[in-house]
Amino acid sequence: MLGWRPLPATAVTAVLLVWVFSCNHGEARIDFANMTALQKHAEFFDRDKDGIITPSEMFEGYVAIGCDVEYARATAASVSAGVDAPLPHLSIYVEFIHKAMHGSDTGAYDAKGRFVPEKFEEIFTKHAKVGPDALTSMEIEEMILANRDPVDPQSWAAPEKEWGLIYKLASDNEGFLHKDSARGIYDGSVFYKLEEQRTSSRSDM
Repeated sequence: MLGWRPLPATAVTAVLLVWVFSCNHGEARIDFANMTALQKHAEFFDRDKDGIITPSEMFEGYVAIGCDVEYARATAASVSAGVDAPLPHLSIYVEFIHKAMHGSDTGAYDAKGRFVPEKFEEIFTKHAKVGPDALTSMEIEEMILANRDPVDPQSWAAPEKEWGLIYKLASDNEGFLHKDSARGIYDGSVFYKLEEQRTSSRSDM
């Protein structure tokens, strides 16, 4: 699993685990044929494809991409622990995932969660120095620091957590995060590839 090492449960990424709370079981409204890139990113964890991601589905999704059971369980539990007890329902609504976007990011999602190709390309033109189409861990750190909003220090932690997880999930055995893998994080397609790899490796055992 591409050098995966579990992160502590507190290292919850703002992209992967942006939670939209609701006290009522409202009906999810999501146009699956016209999803934004950010909605596609989150949709992998919507295991029954009803537009709503429950904690149990988040657990299942993390296990599916190769995270160990302890990490997946702790991550899902950490969300519930941060919510007041009276709330009877906790879900991620894929439709509203864009409402919890943070600052100090790359700009590769716009305010609606749509993919911005020019900003994605800037990640590599500005920071990929060892090779033009891949990032090392140090180059990722340089990119994170370069994107920090000096007037919004509360947003600094999220990119560290996000890109730390992305690097652990999708970097190769030589420590490079390639452009196609990074692109697949933005639209969620790399999650399906990781799940397929895990399923294939288990069937070969």
